[in-house]
Amino acid sequence: MKEKIIKVIIPAYNEEDSIGLVIKDIPKIVDEIIVVDNGSTDRTASVAEAGGATVLHEDNRGYGYACLKGMSHIANADPKPEIVVFLDGDYSDYPEQLTDLVAPIIERNYDFVIGAREKRFRERGSMTTPQVFGNWLATGLMTLFFSAHYTDLGPFRAIKYDKLLSLEMEDKTYGWTVEMQLKALKKKLKYKEIPVMYRNRIGVSKVSGTLKGAVNAGVKILGWIFKYSVK
Repeated sequence: MKEKIIKVIIPAYNEEDSIGLVIKDIPKIVDEIIVVDNGSTDRTASVAEAGGATVLHEDNRGYGYACLKGMSHIANADPKPEIVVFLDGDYSDYPEQLTDLVAPIIERNYDFVIGAREKRFRERGSMTTPQVFGNWLATGLMTLFFSAHYTDLGPFRAIKYDKLLSLEMEDKTYGWTVEMQLKALKKKLKYKEIPVMYRNRIGVSKVSGTLKGAVNAGVKILGWIFKYSVK
């Protein structure tokens, strides 16, 4: 695989038991691991620092806030990366599959690659019924309205840095992943999904683990889809 400058952004909130494992399993082809501590009340930041990550702090709670904080850090980096990877800090993804995720970008000039959490590769219980239904509904609507070829809103994803900037990402909370996928369609990015493994996370999900989180995420995701469907 040709060498590219790759940076990883990991939003994290109270992930002290998992963040060290995530960092340890990230392949050595990555140039910088950026953990954005999103107001944790535990040792997430210190564990991440001990693991060799760059730790940023974003006190405004929200997945999008954390991702945007990571992007602002990269904007001041020299040299800039060619590829940015987004990865959760709960150890539900398999960080070692990052090489599979970036391969289509490096070898076949794709712009954007999503790790799809296919049922055959998911550990039992790793996705809740609301998550599975929400993915089915959201991706189905994107197929209906935009002829998209998505099956998942998986958080494990890689994108060319210049293409990421062109999307002008703005969502601060639950709509980050679907916003990126919708804008990738609008910008006609060359994209694909690859199947990735998925396991039960360490700790409790901040979104699917609570009724409020699941409802808010659903509303935000559907809001983005319908917003783009009328443009």
